[in-house]
Amino acid sequence: MGKPTFVYGGGLSDAQIKETAELLDIEDMDNVNSLPVTGEDLEFYLNDGDTQTSEMISSVLVQKQNAGKGVEVIIENPEQITQITSDQYTNASITAGVADAKIVIASISRVTGESALTGIYKAFDKNGEKLDQDRMEVAQEELETTNEIAQENAESEGFDSSKLDQAIIEIKQALADLKEKQGELATREDVERIINEALSKFDLENMVTQEQFDKLLSLFEKYQKTSAIDSTEVKEQLLNLSSSVQDKVSDLISQAEESGFFDRIGNFFKEIWQAISSVFN
Repeated sequence: MGKPTFVYGGGLSDAQIKETAELLDIEDMDNVNSLPVTGEDLEFYLNDGDTQTSEMISSVLVQKQNAGKGVEVIIENPEQITQITSDQYTNASITAGVADAKIVIASISRVTGESALTGIYKAFDKNGEKLDQDRMEVAQEELETTNEIAQENAESEGFDSSKLDQAIIEIKQALADLKEKQGELATREDVERIINEALSKFDLENMVTQEQFDKLLSLFEKYQKTSAIDSTEVKEQLLNLSSSVQDKVSDLISQAEESGFFDRIGNFFKEIWQAISSVFN
């Protein structure tokens, strides 16, 4: 399997690199391949030249796994990665072409986490696995779009990012199934229908604004034009991720049902008390 690859933020000092390594449970730097991720890397992998190396803080530890293991992303200190979730990273990584890898992410200070994908891409590149440029760029757009929707709906009652994650997975799967069945890409109307069906399935249709929907539409029109749409590997990785996310969605539904049940019990006793009180008033 080879050594894990430690890609640290280029904006870190030597002391901060050591601190980050400790967060990632790296006891001996000789046991990992280590290299920095810079603003130049962000431009190289994602055509994004707006970020300076000094701003690159989040770091990743990437270990290739046996075939069939899927992609596992662990955020070591989620209180410092303020926006992106592990499932969002996983979903986007699969889009980019990452497969069968354990990825641990950490940051010594608070960051949104959007640039961590670059470190993942660089780790694969330096280990001789070239990822497709178009897919990397679409993956970054996916991460930014889903994060934006999640952040803008964070206070909305009934919203949970796990539902959005599962909707994104199902949209990808439906587009791939349609391509396989028809032998051609989905029309714009097909993509709109598939997105609407996925959002409706997870009760998100009234939470996603028209502007957010348009961004999803633009994203998935680009997604289906990449090699991800025909990839058996992507299908397998998405199935692994879907199983994990579905467990979280099921837990959410169970919690909501239990909450409603206990609310009804509370209302029942409240009505009894009010009836008793009225007798004596």
